[in-house]
Amino acid sequence: MTESVVAQKGPYEVELKAGEKYFWCACGRSAKQPFCDGSHKGTGFKPRMFVAEKTGTAWLCGCKASKTQPFCDGTHETL
Repeated sequence: MTESVVAQKGPYEVELKAGEKYFWCACGRSAKQPFCDGSHKGTGFKPRMFVAEKTGTAWLCGCKASKTQPFCDGTHETL
């Protein structure tokens, strides 16, 4: 397994819709950050599927090191 790429040193502000399924990019290679576009193929990474619990703004991890993936936990501040 290779290391993930830091897509950005900060979270992505996104609007989510309750009950919708999303695929967060775990490898950092997607051109559609913070969501998966299939760029992980051959890397050993897989996107993290999640269903939004509520409609509204969410902060998704951009550094790919959060302990609360796919959500930002501030880990980017230590990179």
